[in-house]
Amino acid sequence: QVQLVESGGGLVQAGGSLRLSCAASGSFFSIESMAWHRQAPGKQRELVASITRSWSTNYADSVKGRFTISRDNAKDTVILRMNSLKPEDTAVYYCNADVRHSLLLLSTNYWGQGTQVTVSS
Repeated sequence: QVQLVESGGGLVQAGGSLRLSCAASGSFFSIESMAWHRQAPGKQRELVASITRSWSTNYADSVKGRFTISRDNAKDTVILRMNSLKPEDTAVYYCNADVRHSLLLLSTNYWGQGTQVTVSS
């Protein structure tokens, strides 16, 4: 079993910054892609940013130029740096990872429990 534990959410004023961290623990062979998603009240969960094991990144148009995703493969950690935050960034942010339990198996998808980010105007 794999656990993804997020940290770093909180309350910030518009224009401010936050750093979210997600650490994977448990027994596994490797972590392939990692990502952050978010879900605002009354809205569907959406992809914010993703990063492959080889550090190729992808961002939602709404966060391009403001958010940066990175990862540390040695520590099985993914970071989301969020700058110039807007009230519309308010949501629960979820860490997501594709994990391989052996070289011969396809990856399994896991989710963290979520961390609240609130941006006040």
